Amino acid sequence: MEASRKPLRVTSFDVAERAGVSQSTVSRALSGSAVISEATRDKVLGAAQELGYFVDERAARLRRGHTGTLATVVICKPGGRARDVNPFSYALLGGICAAAAQRGLEVLVSLQSEDERLFGHYVERGQAEGLIVIGTTANRTAWDYFRKVGETTQPVAYWGSPLGDLDWVSSDNEAGARLAAEHLASRGCKNLVCIGSRTSTQRQFAERVDAFLTRAAELGVTASLTEIEPGGARREQGRMATGQMLASGVQFDGIFAVCDALAFGVMEALQATDVSIPGDVRLVGFDGVPASELTTPPLTTIEPDLDCAGRLLVEAVAKEGSHEGVRRVPVKLNVRGSS
Repeated sequence: MEASRKPLRVTSFDVAERAGVSQSTVSRALSGSAVISEATRDKVLGAAQELGYFVDERAARLRRGHTGTLATVVICKPGGRARDVNPFSYALLGGICAAAAQRGLEVLVSLQSEDERLFGHYVERGQAEGLIVIGTTANRTAWDYFRKVGETTQPVAYWGSPLGDLDWVSSDNEAGARLAAEHLASRGCKNLVCIGSRTSTQRQFAERVDAFLTRAAELGVTASLTEIEPGGARREQGRMATGQMLASGVQFDGIFAVCDALAFGVMEALQATDVSIPGDVRLVGFDGVPASELTTPPLTTIEPDLDCAGRLLVEAVAKEGSHEGVRRVPVKLNVRGSS
């Protein structure tokens, strides 16, 4: 029984007794109060170290009116599990956590999907100083809920919202799509296809489609759009769109898939019919998810600066500077074996 007993927690009163001072003196010394002499502060710090006492930073911040925490909600598809979340959302979450850590902030993360369990009032409850919302656009009910949360909870920032009236942060989709067109043209491609959608809830898809087709035309290269089927998993959409292209007999030697998940399906469909990548067809994706390095061949992709994305989202809810309108995250072309 003795072995199973939990160790007693060291308190500020224990430190006070060891240092031979009052508990209030311990509190002042550990908070950096100027009224405490250096000799007394050293005595208190020494006692705290000997006893293994750590200041409850969360409680201290709450007393000062700050939680030191930002809440981030990742919207998932209804019925989805953690493994079903788009890898891009996890990568973006990493950028948010890194940016928060640089400011001494912690991140409270919640994956949410089901209507009856949606929750976003972390600021009102005193659990966080701001709210960041990211995730799939396929769950419109959840986005509608968090739009209403944003009307009462401040500050809130969103990434990639399907709702046109939300303040949001996004990749520089047009610049990235232009890079994709220029890259494929520079590789000698004459007949380009963009696999994407102008009507998807992913508003950035339409931006990428239009910019790609426009830039291809400027370069004097033939380019067309193959629309993905609405709904379903992105990889399957990519496979289906590619299958339709192959069945139709349309000529193409370069493909731009408006997200990496689509590109994975495109690659699988082409390879299943013995179409060589990049020998017969060159392929470029968009998002720069870590898995894009692991395909065979590795996928050339447009990668947004997720460190910058995380910083912009954190700044938006940390009340740093002016943040009117859409903030665009810079992108770069990662050239790999698929092109």
